[in-house]
Amino acid sequence: MDYFIIVITTAAGLYFHWWLYVRIKRWMDRDLALSLAEGDKAKQAFMLEQLEQARKEGIRRKQLPDRLRQAADGYRAQG
Repeated sequence: MDYFIIVITTAAGLYFHWWLYVRIKRWMDRDLALSLAEGDKAKQAFMLEQLEQARKEGIRRKQLPDRLRQAADGYRAQG
């Protein structure tokens, strides 16, 4: 019974740390997208759409900042 409790507690702890790591990565990505919007509400919505599109396309995390900066520059050219 002791081993069962240890296994369950360890598994729950590992799951919680994984979940927290994923949430923090998502918050950082969202914060990056919003910071590139420079406070413009329309641009914030646009950047969040670009972030979601990049996730759907499977853009790697290292490539994400460049992709979002290009989208922000593209928005400036449109506006």
